[in-house]
Amino acid sequence: MMPGSDRVTATYHIETAFPLEQAAATMAGEQSTGTFVRVPGETDALREAHAARVEELVELGDVAAPSLPGSGLPKGGGDGRRRTARVTLSWPLANFGPSLPNVLATIAGNLSELKAFSGLKLVDITLPPAFLDRYQGPQFGVAGTRRLAGVYDRPILGTIIKPSVGLSPEATAEQVRVLVEAGVDFIKDDELQADGPHCPFDARIAAVMRVIRDHADRTGKKVMYAANLTGDIDEMLWRHDQVLAQGGTCIMASMNSIGLPAMRMLRAHAQLPIHGHRNGWGMLGRSPAIGMHYIAFQKLWRLAGIDHSHVNGIDNKFCETNDSVIASARECLTPMFAPPHPGCEILPVFSSGQSVMQAAATYQALGTTDLMYAAGGGIMAHPGGPAAGVRALRLAWDAAVAGVPLADAAKDAPELRAAMQAFGG
Repeated sequence: MMPGSDRVTATYHIETAFPLEQAAATMAGEQSTGTFVRVPGETDALREAHAARVEELVELGDVAAPSLPGSGLPKGGGDGRRRTARVTLSWPLANFGPSLPNVLATIAGNLSELKAFSGLKLVDITLPPAFLDRYQGPQFGVAGTRRLAGVYDRPILGTIIKPSVGLSPEATAEQVRVLVEAGVDFIKDDELQADGPHCPFDARIAAVMRVIRDHADRTGKKVMYAANLTGDIDEMLWRHDQVLAQGGTCIMASMNSIGLPAMRMLRAHAQLPIHGHRNGWGMLGRSPAIGMHYIAFQKLWRLAGIDHSHVNGIDNKFCETNDSVIASARECLTPMFAPPHPGCEILPVFSSGQSVMQAAATYQALGTTDLMYAAGGGIMAHPGGPAAGVRALRLAWDAAVAGVPLADAAKDAPELRAAMQAFGG
């Protein structure tokens, strides 16, 4: 039986030496009625109304050795096999109500600690539309971000302030001046730069926004600057208001640092797009045996209210595979809820070692330009300078969309040709 609209579902990849049906039942019991033996008050009616259900169980294959330490064996040692499987569980909404913190406690909770499992990873979740009664979802998303950035029919081209820390407000503003004059669409603080004594938030925002406003007055293009306001809730709300008062058009918060309730409160207060930075994601997503896949993770944060989120990039400098990157980006653009409910789509942000060399592969895999393409060295380290770096990226994406090979597009484009020579290795 498939879950109804009043149920939350979660899909997992598991590894266990126990019989699969027993292992799945253990998961369901641990995260609902929570007992392995009947206790007083645990009636059949209570179990029927509140116990988690195993909706699907698909055996996938065996592994030779446990992926995680501390796992146990069934009584008698079992049959010597350690199986993997895909398991989908569902819970009635009545168990926790439309509450993201309590959903997270239910779908993740103590599962990864159970001795029966030598691997258990959350892969995906589905939430009923009742959550939209409490959570607002993204306020701007793709269309609103494009409107504020003034960029249509191509990716939003972005970059980041480097060095990450150590610059004064004035030095930061000078780097921003170089970047806005180069023609970039979007600039962000590094997640390590928030409100340190060497570069206080209010001084940095005042200096940076003065440059951005002056550039907009001269050219008509207002570059989007994602100011990192990560902090305690009262600090974040105050910092948002400083950005708004200075004419800023974006804010950034580190999702794992502030938590879902703080993000929900920031979203309720915000009048600007929220650039959700996923730093710390590797602790949750890197292991194939534990944690959660980004496809599950990002749904929680979309509902809480972010407008953009990083997904790494093709041939990135980190450990994530290209298939995983594209699956994550595609999921950001896939509606969470069916019409007439809002889909809560957000803008995927490609980053991490991106240059002209990955544009074609990114477009071919994703099939859309609804993305942000963030290049640090791909802009700043261009042999002809940042303006040539931005120009080369524009040309690379024009070629990608037109289906023109990069080498052909570069024949009459010296900026693109120089970028290929600089970054092609």
